[in-house]
Amino acid sequence: MAVSLALDAFAVATSTAIATPHFRKRYAVKMGIWFGAFQFGMPLLGWLLATGLSRYIIALDHYVAFGLLAFIGGRMVWGSFDKTCEVGCADLSAKRLCLLAIATSIDAMAAGVSMAFMPDVNIWLACTVIGIVAFVLSYVGGVLGKHLGCLFQKRAELVGGLVLIAIGAKILIEHLTSGT
Repeated sequence: MAVSLALDAFAVATSTAIATPHFRKRYAVKMGIWFGAFQFGMPLLGWLLATGLSRYIIALDHYVAFGLLAFIGGRMVWGSFDKTCEVGCADLSAKRLCLLAIATSIDAMAAGVSMAFMPDVNIWLACTVIGIVAFVLSYVGGVLGKHLGCLFQKRAELVGGLVLIAIGAKILIEHLTSGT
């Protein structure tokens, strides 16, 4: 479960690193911390909210994730065509990382809701494993994206933005077709 929950964070970390000029390993650590922390906290939040609010969370989570990723990805695509912006204007501000972390961890909150109904689940252990796996995969994605960014150079921000929009669309389509 931890790996499947962290795959979106991996993809977002990769595309963000591709679009960020002069990306460094410390930035991969920064993304890993943000994504890992949210992947740790969201299942716990879902587990805590499972009584009564779960149907509302599950009904909206995919729309929120899609909206955040489409917004951030759309800004990246727009920035790739903006002549006043240097190539790769993507930034790693706390606001941007927070939005990305929320968007990639909403499914973890839904997983936490489902864990509330499983007997003998150690929520603290589950959240810790999920957070660590998300940290590691986000870090690896950032490092991978750094190397891929060198290949894409001029269109890195465009590609990164399109990937974020595609991830958001994937989340939305999966939830709409699964009937939840």
